Amino acid sequence: MAQTDEYDVVVVGGGSTGENLADRTAAAGLRTVLVESRLVGGECSYWACMPSKALLRPHSAAAHARAMAGVSVGDGLDAAAVLARRDAFADHWNDDDQVAWLDGAGIDLVRGHGRLVGERAVQVDGGRVLTARHAVALCTGSSPALPEVPGLAEADPWTSREATSAQDVPRRLAVVGGGVVAVEMAAAWRSLGSEVVLLARGRLLGRMEPFAGELVADGLEAAGVRVRHAEVVAVRRDGGVVLTLADGSEIETDQVLYATGRRPNTGDLGLERIGLEPGSWPAVDDSCTVDGVPGDWLYAAGDLNRRALLTHQGKYQARIAGAAIAARARGERLDTARWGTHSASADTAGAPQAVFTEPEAASVGLTLAAAEEAGLRVRAVDHDLGAVAGARLYADGYRGRARLVVDLDREVVVGATFVGPAVAELLHSATVAVVGEVPVSRLWHAVPAYPTVSEVWLRLLEAWRDGK
Repeated sequence: MAQTDEYDVVVVGGGSTGENLADRTAAAGLRTVLVESRLVGGECSYWACMPSKALLRPHSAAAHARAMAGVSVGDGLDAAAVLARRDAFADHWNDDDQVAWLDGAGIDLVRGHGRLVGERAVQVDGGRVLTARHAVALCTGSSPALPEVPGLAEADPWTSREATSAQDVPRRLAVVGGGVVAVEMAAAWRSLGSEVVLLARGRLLGRMEPFAGELVADGLEAAGVRVRHAEVVAVRRDGGVVLTLADGSEIETDQVLYATGRRPNTGDLGLERIGLEPGSWPAVDDSCTVDGVPGDWLYAAGDLNRRALLTHQGKYQARIAGAAIAARARGERLDTARWGTHSASADTAGAPQAVFTEPEAASVGLTLAAAEEAGLRVRAVDHDLGAVAGARLYADGYRGRARLVVDLDREVVVGATFVGPAVAELLHSATVAVVGEVPVSRLWHAVPAYPTVSEVWLRLLEAWRDGK
């Protein structure tokens, strides 16, 4: 008979979402165990947020310095030093510090692959069974998804994992995709000396305002990346890698990175044991409780529920779900009203995203097109970021753009987009305005310091007033 251990909460998946959810339930006094088959800390710590930004920051710092008269900067980066710094930020792919944190938080760790084997029951590597008095939370995230392209699997392509952890700089790199991973990694490896071509079927950063992708494409081209709108129809290894495009032409490269989508890590979670489809994205309500499972004991937070594939939103969902689990354990009713304690409303109304390419692109809430599709009566107001005094001081030749999307009926901001050097630091003020549903009339009294790039808020509000 397999050993059986009972806990209040069993969390499957020890990435940033699982860690945060376990922290919330443990802090609420619930005995919590976390099951992880690989490194505690997950994708963000070792193959995504931290290593990718460590690769990108040196180029950004050098580019901003070069844009300042009187500052002398060398032409290239020390690739070995950049990669070594990246390795340090990924803790050299060692999770001892994260495991120590779990221990300090009073959270048990079980190493291995966890699968549901029944109601409130998780079996680890086919042996030990962990049962939950109150909840099981699935936080197993997502993985890169490769499309069905002839020869691709045999060509041993990079995915986001290899792109953020590679130890050598390829002489030539082809990047296939137009999303965040594609544009960030194209910028990063170009800065380290690779000859990079970016192949995208549509416009870049298609979920943002159209001007975001246009300005990022211009920035990548200026950095030496060849940006082409093309479809890859076949791949083959022939010494290097040969990509065949839909128009019949071919591109020869040394390595290819595919950044074209994600899939949920639910194929071997035992979902079929509780009536759900293996490999699916579990549907959840705003408290992250899984739909269609009686008893409100199963939760899914982070990437695998597909609400918002962003690390910070996964952590946010973890806080919401953790609070919901604790409330139900105490016999309390959930507060699931919009912006309630147990409602992840920001996933659909105020999820911020920053893209750390050159220039940066940052957005929160709805684009103009998405707001109109949602049936809102809206107007967009735009301003040239380069015309703001703080931006001109930040860098000579600063180029960028800002947009607010304003709900005409309520006169509140429902979306914001900024593109330009270092604009990610503008994003939280916009997030507060969107999530807080701050009336535009009140935003007039939020005075930006002079001379900062944030003065763009005043210019946008002036454009709103003048257009009324």
